[in-house]
Amino acid sequence: MAETPSPFRMDGKHVLITGAGGGIGRSLAKVFRAAGATITGADRDPALLEGMELDHKLVFELTEPEAISKIISNHIAANGAPDALISNAGFTRGEVFEQVDNTVWASEMEINLNGAYYVAAPVVAAMEARGGGNVVFISSVNGLSHFGNPAYSAAKAGLIAFAKGLAVERGYKGIRANVVCPGSVRTPAWDHRIEANPELLKKVLPHYPLGRMVTPEEVAQTVLFLASPAASGVTGAVVPVDAGLTSGNLRFVNEVLKGGE
Repeated sequence: MAETPSPFRMDGKHVLITGAGGGIGRSLAKVFRAAGATITGADRDPALLEGMELDHKLVFELTEPEAISKIISNHIAANGAPDALISNAGFTRGEVFEQVDNTVWASEMEINLNGAYYVAAPVVAAMEARGGGNVVFISSVNGLSHFGNPAYSAAKAGLIAFAKGLAVERGYKGIRANVVCPGSVRTPAWDHRIEANPELLKKVLPHYPLGRMVTPEEVAQTVLFLASPAASGVTGAVVPVDAGLTSGNLRFVNEVLKGGE
């Protein structure tokens, strides 16, 4: 009797990952590779992709829509439309409203929202022509509630709206679109913050019901599920991967209701 293939496998599937050279991006590439996918990694600097096990590499800036369109169109002409786009690339700094001006606002929107659109538009069009595909956007808990970074938060909330629009208006074309919203992710970027402020984790972790940050691998595994045949009936979903942060206010419970016990 033939063994039924696992619906979580991506054998024979082509996956395009943006921001592939970052902490989450590298975990995405490893997880999808382990699931059998062919991987195209994209980032703004070829040096960021060095040492990665990728089948194809693309280099572009998210702020350059004409270059993105040309690079992606050429890639699709040579290799076909991806089966899945993992829209992971993004950028922010730790800001509050007093630090936001027109330049900051425009930059955050251009990179985190407009850039995602510039990539997704030609990819989704090619998916439609091919008969289907799916997109997973990496948004943030900042797109669900306010944790600072107001411009970034607005952009990440826009990603959620964009994904839902694709899910509703392109479902009949065989397109699925979903969103993963990480909380604080224990990437190497935190090493520098903790080195600068050794007490930082004592301030961060009490907000998380699991008592820890999530790992890049945990984010990647959730993305894999949404991109895989196992989630074939899921579209327009928004999945927090946040160690419980958006479930409620743990510090309020501990410090107010329990009196700091």
